[in-house]
Amino acid sequence: MLDVLFKIKNSPAHTQMCFCFSLQCVGEENWVDSRTIYIGHKEPPPGTEAFIQQRFPDNRIVSSKYTFWNFIPKNMFEQFRRVANFYFLIIFLVQLIIDTPTSPITSGLPLFFVITVTAIKQGYEDWLRHKADNSVNQCPVHVVQHGKVVRKQSRKLRVGDVVLVKEDETFPCDLILLSTSRDDGTCYVTTASLDGESSHKTYYAVQDTKAHSTEEEVDSIHATIECEQPQPDLYKFVGRINIYMDNEAVARPLGSENLLLRGATLKNTEFIYAVAIYTGMETKMALNYQSKSQKRSAVEKSMNSYLVVYLCILISKALINTALKYVWQADPNRDEPWYNDRTETERQRHIVIRAFTDFLAFMVLFNYIIPVSMYVTVEMQKFLGSYFIMWDDEIFDEESEINSVEYVFTDKTGTLTENNMEFIECCVDGHVYVPHAICNGQLMPGAAGMDMIDTSPGPEVHEELFFRALCLCHTVQVKEEETVDGIKHGIHQGKSTSFYISSSPDEVALVEGMKRLGFTYLRLKDSHMEILNREDEIERFELLEVLTFDSVRRRMSVIVRATGELYLFCKGADSSIFPRIISGKVDQVKARVEHNAVEGLRTLCVAYRPLTPEQYQEVCHLLNGAKLALQDRDKRLAEAYDIIEKDLILLGATAVEDRLQEKAADTIESLHKAGMKVWVLTGDKMETAAATCYASKLFHRNTQILELTTKRTEEQSLHDVLFDLSRTVLRQHGNMTRDTFSGFSGDCTDYGLIIDGATLSAVMRPTQEDSNSGNYKEIFLEICRNCSAVLCCRMAPLQKAQIVKLIKTSEEHPITLAVGDGANDVSMILEAHVGIGIMGKEGRQAVRNSDYAIPKFKHLKKMLLVHGHYYYIRISELVQYFFYKNVCFIFPQFLYQFFCGFSQQPLYDTAYLTLYNISFTSLPILLYSLIEQHINMDILKKDPSLYRDIAKNSLLRWPIFIYWTVLGVYDAIVMFFGAYFLFDNTTFTSNGQMFGNWTFGTLVFTVLVFTVTFKLALDTHYWTWINHFVIWGSLIFFVVFSLLWGGIIWPFLNYQRMYYVFMQMLSSGPAWLSIILLITASLLPDVVKKVICRAMWPTTTERIQVSAYTYIPLSMYLPPTNWEITKTCIYDSAVVTPKLSQDTFQIEQV
Repeated sequence: MLDVLFKIKNSPAHTQMCFCFSLQCVGEENWVDSRTIYIGHKEPPPGTEAFIQQRFPDNRIVSSKYTFWNFIPKNMFEQFRRVANFYFLIIFLVQLIIDTPTSPITSGLPLFFVITVTAIKQGYEDWLRHKADNSVNQCPVHVVQHGKVVRKQSRKLRVGDVVLVKEDETFPCDLILLSTSRDDGTCYVTTASLDGESSHKTYYAVQDTKAHSTEEEVDSIHATIECEQPQPDLYKFVGRINIYMDNEAVARPLGSENLLLRGATLKNTEFIYAVAIYTGMETKMALNYQSKSQKRSAVEKSMNSYLVVYLCILISKALINTALKYVWQADPNRDEPWYNDRTETERQRHIVIRAFTDFLAFMVLFNYIIPVSMYVTVEMQKFLGSYFIMWDDEIFDEESEINSVEYVFTDKTGTLTENNMEFIECCVDGHVYVPHAICNGQLMPGAAGMDMIDTSPGPEVHEELFFRALCLCHTVQVKEEETVDGIKHGIHQGKSTSFYISSSPDEVALVEGMKRLGFTYLRLKDSHMEILNREDEIERFELLEVLTFDSVRRRMSVIVRATGELYLFCKGADSSIFPRIISGKVDQVKARVEHNAVEGLRTLCVAYRPLTPEQYQEVCHLLNGAKLALQDRDKRLAEAYDIIEKDLILLGATAVEDRLQEKAADTIESLHKAGMKVWVLTGDKMETAAATCYASKLFHRNTQILELTTKRTEEQSLHDVLFDLSRTVLRQHGNMTRDTFSGFSGDCTDYGLIIDGATLSAVMRPTQEDSNSGNYKEIFLEICRNCSAVLCCRMAPLQKAQIVKLIKTSEEHPITLAVGDGANDVSMILEAHVGIGIMGKEGRQAVRNSDYAIPKFKHLKKMLLVHGHYYYIRISELVQYFFYKNVCFIFPQFLYQFFCGFSQQPLYDTAYLTLYNISFTSLPILLYSLIEQHINMDILKKDPSLYRDIAKNSLLRWPIFIYWTVLGVYDAIVMFFGAYFLFDNTTFTSNGQMFGNWTFGTLVFTVLVFTVTFKLALDTHYWTWINHFVIWGSLIFFVVFSLLWGGIIWPFLNYQRMYYVFMQMLSSGPAWLSIILLITASLLPDVVKKVICRAMWPTTTERIQVSAYTYIPLSMYLPPTNWEITKTCIYDSAVVTPKLSQDTFQIEQV
């Protein structure tokens, strides 16, 4: 193949064409061409290939969204794409164009406020991004030019530049490693800023350039690099380097082991030389900046639904008033009274145009029923609320859909478990060895001596071969005593020792386990691996090939040469090793593997294959052909590995323990009590995963396990198995799903389902012969609905996402949450409504793609049961309250039209119309949405069942929305007609002076502001000095503003219809009395309703609130048998004194 390629490259026709390769990115169907990079910008030798200089971007990173010039137009365009903002813009333009009853300021000022606040927030955030970009782009880098090292800014770096990077420096762009300060051409790198892995990874220089260790030698390199165009996958890279020696090109493969990514840091290597291949926004790190898809919360969907309803109400009001206006004007005396003659132009205007103009005028008059400020308040609540949740040391990121979660999907390894591996035992041909307990290189306290469980003589040849295999088949690095990231490693009892590091904690545990069993891995030097055996002799093995681990094969191999003999050592999951075994004590080892899996241990099998020189040459040919391929390299490598890793001889198996995380079981139990269903999705084998599920209390001892696995479907058809399981669960529950039961009801059997990846694939895509057997997905979902917990084992990452999507798009459309810690969990995290990343040992890819980040699984309990509960209570009150207070605000305006001949006369003054939502009523609800705590935080954590009160978006359902709307209409009727009947007595003041329409409107508005503010005060449970300041301060501000607005002649006003109106109203005794009576009458029904409902049908939350001040059930907090009547204890800052009743405590607040 290479000969053909070189003939093409050397042909004259090549000068007329661009040399391209088709590359297919894994998981994508798009095809991209390659790029050619000239190292040091040197032209290739004459006659080899055409010099076609390609244009590449500079190394400038741009994470900002706006520039100084496009900020205003771009930001305005984005803001007016929102329906609410666009609607108010249209209303504002209508007020400018036609003669409307209210000033354009009444709509323009709130809209301007909303747009301005949002623009300032987004502008500030973008300014911070600009600032961060500049600090990165101006960072100095060292570049080799003409045999010398020059210094330039990072943003000026170009593709093809040869860069010098020193220890602890960060790579400025994506680089191909040419040479290092180490003789073997390796360097060590940490990628913590990319994927969170703090372990040192090994990267390799190009074999033919690794000896170039000075600037002059590096500058003499004459080569070109052909590689794929930029792709966002951090772990995939395909390319090759053509090195010209005596005008002859030598091709070498390039892979991810040669690629140093921007953002990674050089460690424990003095310096490296590397060539830039991707710069600026084409680096893999920059390509991963792409924004995640927008997730719409249930609250936002409810808001939009309510907005549509209120928009229909608005249009209906405008249509009714327009029709009634023309009914009213059917009488000529009403149509054109003597004091208001029309102009000739008005008389000649067509009635349709007049009606349309009147309709628009009524739309403008009533448009305040649509709460434009609600959107900016919700945005501010999210923005400010994110700081409240960030100040919680346990949780990061802002609040979104953490309320009403119904399904929790969790990974196992590193999420439920610690991913902190402890070597337990190994089994060689049925003989079990248990060394000291080793946990990631550290001796466990209390461990002593080596214990051989099976004392019968073992096969010494296989035993030592097994130990050597584990000492060789890995990617562990050995570090001597040194300071790494400020921490001293490798010191044991005052003596300098070595320590192991690896990207896989399993490998460290295995190598340390072998060390305790007498075989110590020393180092990799000059392509030779050194082992210290039991006789303290050093054995050297030449490392020829490494067949790296991947999640599809689930195994890795090495090919080594020792004393002229060639061996392939392979280790991997039992499911990937046993089918390739041709000899060995398979039954004994398999039995031990199954035993360890039931105990919850992670098992690996180890095998080997001796190779002849001819077989090794064939292996080299296969691997080199696959590595040099630019097209489908991964596929060809997988095929080569499959051919090589066969005909294996089984040596034994290992077992390591991944301990359960602290409080993981308590967290899962709390989530169950809160009404959530927890599913575990893992790639582990069924027995191991099931043992972890029992330990974490996902399954209980009385749980009846239902299996939907390959083993069972081999005995029965999938159709029969599904229908058997369906009959089993429905026989117990009838036609009701488990959602109708409490998760811990003793009246029904507790079912748990186990399904594996292969069976799930069959369920999702039935075979042709099963296609007529019914809809398997629906039957599967029905079974799952009736199970309290589900375990999905042997799952591929894509299958995890498919499971989440299947539940998310089911008929009930439940809110889903996915939590994981590794790259294999990203797909399900992105698919779920809420994605949570755990900052574990498998990297930070999960965190980078999540909505939230938490340190441990146990923090999920607080985030959901406390922060999620508070957030939902606050945001639901905010949404309902905004619609309520706007109904109270506008419905009197609608009623007023019946008393002013539908003349579009406004009831309120322009200033009141403008400031009602901006100033008078905005701050109290904003503060409520930030700090309200209707129940103490500790109680929420102790009683997870309280979460059920907010399940399934319960506080934003239509009945509650209708109640708030009806309450608003009632309050509006009381305010309007109460003031109207009080105004029946026209001599309202002591001096006999009559009040006019502006005094009437001011009286209604005063009652309105006080009523809606008192309503919020009545709903507030958590009072602080800030609440008092904001709530009462808002009312004082309204009074002071009204006094100033009507008490001073303002020179900028053409007319001042409110002059002295407010003072005159307050000088009237009946006005004071009417304000008090109307506020009381407005609030009374809501208060009575709450009292009756709390007494007759209290919710769990209301019972807790009552018990906080009166009684607490004795059985919840104390064993009554050991309690003395005279004893007193302290509970939650309250003195708890037992009374004679056996059921309750009396609480006296301290």
